[in-house]
Amino acid sequence: MSELNPPIAKRLPHESHVHNLLRVDDYHWLRERESPEVISYLEEENLYAGRMTAHTEELQKQLYDEMLGRTQQTDLNVPVKWGDYWYYSRTEEGKQYNIYCRRRGDMEAEEETLLDLNVEIEKRGSGYINLGVYRVSPDHTLLAYSLDLNGAEDYTIQIRNLESGEDLTDSIPETSYSLEWMADSRTFFYSVQDQAKRPHKIFRHTLGTDLAEDEEIFHEPDERFLVHLYKTSDDQYVILNTASKETREEYLLRSDDLEGRFQLIAAKRSNVEYSVEHRNGILYILTNENAPNFRLMQTPVNALARENWEEVIPARDDVMLNYIAMYSDYLVLHKQTKGLTGISIYEFESQKWVDVEFDEEVYTAFVKQNPEFNSDLLLFSYTSLTTPESVYEYNMRSSERRLLKQKAVLGGYDPTDYRAERITTHAPDGEEIPISLVYRKDQFKGDGTNPCLLYGYGSYGYSMDPWFDSDRLSLLDRGFVFAIGHIRGGQEMGRRWYDQGKFLKKKNTFTDFIACGEKLIEERYTSPDKLAIEGGSAGGLLVGAVINMRPDLAHAAIANVPFVDVVNTMLDATLPLTVGEYEEWGNPNEKEYFDYMLSYSPYDNVEEKEYPDLLVLAGLNDPRVQYWEPAKWTAKLRATKTGENVLLLKTNMGAGHGGSSGRYDYLKEKAFRYAFLIDRLGAE
Repeated sequence: MSELNPPIAKRLPHESHVHNLLRVDDYHWLRERESPEVISYLEEENLYAGRMTAHTEELQKQLYDEMLGRTQQTDLNVPVKWGDYWYYSRTEEGKQYNIYCRRRGDMEAEEETLLDLNVEIEKRGSGYINLGVYRVSPDHTLLAYSLDLNGAEDYTIQIRNLESGEDLTDSIPETSYSLEWMADSRTFFYSVQDQAKRPHKIFRHTLGTDLAEDEEIFHEPDERFLVHLYKTSDDQYVILNTASKETREEYLLRSDDLEGRFQLIAAKRSNVEYSVEHRNGILYILTNENAPNFRLMQTPVNALARENWEEVIPARDDVMLNYIAMYSDYLVLHKQTKGLTGISIYEFESQKWVDVEFDEEVYTAFVKQNPEFNSDLLLFSYTSLTTPESVYEYNMRSSERRLLKQKAVLGGYDPTDYRAERITTHAPDGEEIPISLVYRKDQFKGDGTNPCLLYGYGSYGYSMDPWFDSDRLSLLDRGFVFAIGHIRGGQEMGRRWYDQGKFLKKKNTFTDFIACGEKLIEERYTSPDKLAIEGGSAGGLLVGAVINMRPDLAHAAIANVPFVDVVNTMLDATLPLTVGEYEEWGNPNEKEYFDYMLSYSPYDNVEEKEYPDLLVLAGLNDPRVQYWEPAKWTAKLRATKTGENVLLLKTNMGAGHGGSSGRYDYLKEKAFRYAFLIDRLGAE
């Protein structure tokens, strides 16, 4: 094989029959994870990607140095008071991972290190580490934590004695992301996963007892549902919820009732979601029952029946109620209005609402966790496309705010050098689609010659609210325009926005994104030969579908851990997430959904035509989008596409869905992606 010739995956036809249709999958064999031939193929693709990008290595190093140079490497996040302690995490220059700490009394006291991930990864001899559960006991003497050591999201719970720093013998494998302590600081509930990595059971554990004695408290047999635990803000109740994409049911138990049973709040109703908070014997219930954008209800905790629920905040067509946070004297509401987030505060004594005001045209604000229930102080985070993340302390009694910390951007960053805008375009069906964008003023020409990166997601109701990224300055300072398409399938414009981008309306997501790209070209922000598109996971599906539908829209594309083998994955109920995803994409065992998925699935719609320059990224241990989806897609594209445009597959052989876990390694991966864009678009 010539040094610059790509590896060619052999074709081994695999036949299957669905709905009387014979389907042949030439690259099914790439699913054989343990096969040396599969690993060899992935490694050959990695070597090829390295050879094809060797000429950008100096640029990659330059980008890495720029991004690292803007980073405050030794840093401390905003400490949060809980009881007698101030809890925080920090980083140290030269170290990849967070260090979790606390101080007693005030921040001048001696520091206690609770968990140093740099020490933990070295102790375990791993090349990857990710923190799952992190829960300090109510009496502040113990820490429950769990670690994933390969990116496959297999977590083991450990309990650390915070006085001695030693781990207890209690060790619980195959757990999920949730754990909650009871009031005695000896008992806790935790969730475990089934073979498809679905959290499906809740157990109760008492420290020092054999795991075999742990009592199974709850089992969710329906494969669409995942179980989870959380506590109300006042720590009075542990809440157990079981939720699918469209339906949610919750149970509550007093945190001091050590032998008690969870009590059902309201039985499942199809397509009805709700979540609860508690204050002074009253449950506050955020629900979408007869309210697509959600409404707030209340009921006494001893009168849970739905007929006792009273409306507190009615539903509105133009406002989405996202979540609430409860304090002893206040209710804090996070909402979404016309594509922008907002915070409103209700004072129980005065019965008055106050809105927290923000000045910028395009921004994001969200409420931060504050474990002090009896407090007048609200912590919230604010960011925009030009404003680094800023943490404010807001006095809910006086309405005064105080900036506690703004994330440092070293090297003389001046936000006035950049401009953020919100523009709109129209989808083929006439729907108005918002686009947020940012560029450097003195680099923007307005004649179509600027390179542009258009980013999108558009699934699961996840809103792509505008955020600041200091690394992005390496693109903006080279003349890039960065744009976010707020496409349907997200929830920026309310629940209707989500519903119009799922099931049999999924193609709206793709045509919305195409309309965003066309608008940026039409308004001369960029041109087709200077436009790149990017998305990850379900956003990778977006990229794959768009380049099938409109390969001429953009000159380059990045698909990060892309969900592209839609039909085959959704037909395999043994894979993680598949059955639960029926409420997002539809069930392909029903012919109507099968036919619709088949019509847009990127892998199934590869054609003999010229595609943009394409970088595909994967993680070998990824449980959410299996590595073989991007691998099969790349193999099929390589065998089918025409033209000389670049096609690269790069698989992280020691990580999962999120890429490398270390912050320096992550920057190197980002520098690689940025160098690809700059190189392929011919940017300065």
